[in-house]
Amino acid sequence: MQTDLQPVNSNTAYSDTLASADRAAAQKVLRNTYLLLALTMVPTFGGALLGMATGGIILQHPIIASIVMLAAVFGLQMGIHANRDSGLGIVLLLLMTGVLGWWLGPILSYALQLRNGAALVGYAAGGTAVIFFAMAVVATTIKRDLAFLGKFLFVGMIALLVAMLANMFLQIPALALAISTLVIVVFSLFLMYDLNRIVTGGETNYIVAATGVYMSLYNIFASLLQLLLSLAGERD
Repeated sequence: MQTDLQPVNSNTAYSDTLASADRAAAQKVLRNTYLLLALTMVPTFGGALLGMATGGIILQHPIIASIVMLAAVFGLQMGIHANRDSGLGIVLLLLMTGVLGWWLGPILSYALQLRNGAALVGYAAGGTAVIFFAMAVVATTIKRDLAFLGKFLFVGMIALLVAMLANMFLQIPALALAISTLVIVVFSLFLMYDLNRIVTGGETNYIVAATGVYMSLYNIFASLLQLLLSLAGERD
């Protein structure tokens, strides 16, 4: 009697099991990343309120304050990476987001003094949310690993940082607008890159993942707000 039963390929079954486990692990990292991102909004908001009340310190010495701020954020990021497997990494991340929220204080204070400032802040927040969801959809549906983008985006980020520092001395409005536009583009791609790394298993630590995604969202929001204030701000 002839049968159509075929022998089970144990290697294939084992590979499928590993792939399923990898997907489950990636989903867990992604879920924890989003939860930690939601938590970072609390110190960011608190820091922004403090910055609105004490932002005069930044405005009095903008160049020195910017250099100190960059050094502080860089140092905190190093601390986060060094403690990425412990609760201290989360504490340092929340501290960094509070500091960055404080740094947003002066521009938020300026925006709210404009006739349409509150609306522009809302538009910047909404635009950031749209970019986030769009990049998340692309990162989770694209079939290709985007690891090759890392070096190019890092070089672009350094170039933008140098341009921003230079324009603190040059004070060229058109250059400031161009930099803000490029920051939105570069960090939108960074956002897609970081989320894709989580989905494909390239990043397995949710604290590090949340740090990268937060920095992208922060820079996108700040640059969108600066563009909107420059192009559509209405004084009383």
